[in-house]
Order: sequence, then structure tokens, then C-alpha cells
Amino acid sequence: MKPDLQSSTPKARGAVSNVTHRYDPVSRHSEADGWDIEEDLPTLRTEVIVERPRSLISYNRSPDLPFDRSINPYRGCEHGCVYCFARPSHAYLGLSPGLDFETRLVARPDAPEVLRAELGRNSYKVAPLAIGTNTDPYQPIEKEYGIMRQCLEVLDTCGHPVAIVTKGALIERDIDILARMAKRGLMRVGVSVTTLDPRLSRAMEPRAPLPKRRLATIRKLAAAGIPVRIMASPMVPALTDSELEAILEAGRDAGARSASWIMLRLPKEVSPLWQEWLAVHYPDRAKRIMARLREMHGGRDYDARWGHRMRGEGAYAELIQHRYKVALKRLGLREKTQPMRTDLFQPPRKDSAQLSLF
Repeated sequence: MKPDLQSSTPKARGAVSNVTHRYDPVSRHSEADGWDIEEDLPTLRTEVIVERPRSLISYNRSPDLPFDRSINPYRGCEHGCVYCFARPSHAYLGLSPGLDFETRLVARPDAPEVLRAELGRNSYKVAPLAIGTNTDPYQPIEKEYGIMRQCLEVLDTCGHPVAIVTKGALIERDIDILARMAKRGLMRVGVSVTTLDPRLSRAMEPRAPLPKRRLATIRKLAAAGIPVRIMASPMVPALTDSELEAILEAGRDAGARSASWIMLRLPKEVSPLWQEWLAVHYPDRAKRIMARLREMHGGRDYDARWGHRMRGEGAYAELIQHRYKVALKRLGLREKTQPMRTDLFQPPRKDSAQLSLF
């Protein structure tokens, strides 16, 4: 007997269930207890675990990405975006990429000091650092922990270039640092807008700021002289793809200088989570959406090959790319931006009992 997804959906959460992760040998399913009594599900509270990281900077060699290093102040993300491609990373912690990903979070308060130590190594070679590529650094718990702001202070002091991706309006708190770094060519920000429909956004991204609020954030960042990219990501076929041009135009009108887009990605446990979500919220479109996605990935839910995973391939993917290019030209948006400066980098000073002679 399959669980009744309609009646078992947690409130204000993106995932419908705690899908079994790929390392767990035991599969768990909800079953009715046999009593014909309607009961409200208990509210899922957010739990935060503190982690003391030994290292912080992660390196990658993906040709699909414009950066080779990133940091993550947090693991998991309370925004709860059901489509988040980072959900499978929670399996490495022995937790579910489903509800655990958005309710059982990990904060890394020592991250600023670990970052300072790594930047101070003699072997370190400066290059733009990305933040927000796995989980959002401006998710709600940042208001309490302030780890992201402390990391920015380290990067600002060192003159290190950084690119941030976020949906969080809390980034406005750090405009003082961001503007100072942007003035020196060390900062750019990407704000992700998936849809302009507030109801759809609340269903897909239950604890992220609504689209109108994100556009207001773009406006404030741009007014402070911070280069902002409007990211129409992810595009969902037969659900949000019709909004591509409208999202780009709204971002441009708010002050974004550049733009990008990515197709919906369903790696590992994200695919069953996404399909559960469709069954609850859009059962009438579920087959059509999945058919389009599989059409772009050789009949599979997802194709992880470099050069294919971000946008897919085939007639539909080419159509979206063509529309995107036409919209960029019409709106005066750029796809590529000027490289950030790396010549201002000064490694953090190492603590020493001996005074410097210079």
C-alpha cells in the first residue's frame, strides 16, 4: 500500500517525504494505522547541528562551471526548494535528501577561521571563490549564526574575489561589505528567480523569499553598485518555461546587468522527490513534464555528462536556448561579464610571537 501523499504532505516544506538515500540499506514507507480518524501531522521543526570543519574550500574540475573552488558555510538548506540538485549531498551525512535536507541542517561557525588559514597557506593560488553553489549562504539560520558575513569579512580584508548565488533577502544586510568589494572589482552576485508566480514559488520553494522580494533585493544591490546577474534557474518544462523572457525582463528592470539559465536537473534522489511533488501539486502535468525532461536526456530522468547536464539536448533544449539568446539581445543583458580582479589579493597575516621587521 502506497502512502497517501496528499494527506501526508508536511506544511511549509518542499519535499513530500524523507526519501531513502542511496547508502541506506533499509527503505521506509508511511502506512495508514487503520483508524478512520483524521489527524494533523506534527510540525517539522528545523534542527541545527554544529560542525567543526577541518577544511572549507572545495575544488572542482567541471568544464560546466565558471569557477574551480567554492565554500559552504552550511550543509542542507531551509529554503526547501524541492528541485535543488544539492539534495543528494545530504546522503553523505547519513541523512535523507528529502525532508532531512531542509529540516536537519549543519552550521559551521569555525568556517571563517578555517578559511583564513587556507588562504594563508604558501601553496594557495588566488582565483574567484564561489559561495551558494550547493546550499544558500543566506538561508534563514544565517540571521542567527552570521557565518557568511564573517567569511565575507575575511575575503574583503584579503582582497579576494568572490561570486555569490542566493535567493535570500538577508544578503541586503551585508551590502556594506559587498559594495566595498564590488568597487574594487572583487564581487558579483547572482539572484535566482524560478518563476514570477507567487503561488507556484511558495509550493516549490516554501521558505525562500517570494519572487517580488527577490527582485527588490536585486534593485537594492544594483543601487549600491554591486553587479547582479538574474538567473532564470531552473527552467521547468511545461511549468515555468513560458516565463523565461518575463523573468529576464523583470531582472533587467530591477537592475541586473547579466543573465543565465539552467534546465531542471534531477540527479540521484532528486528525481523521486520531484515526481512525488508533482503527484501532489501538478498531477495533471506530471507525465508531460517528465516526458520533456527525458526527451532532453536520452530517455533518462537525468544525464550527468559534462556539457549536457545543465541544459540537456535536442529540439526542446535548443528552442529554450534560442529564446534566451533573443531575449538577451532585446533586453541588453550580457551573458559573460568582466573577470574579477585577482591582483589585489594579500594572504592573511599569520599570528606570530615575533614582531615583523617590515
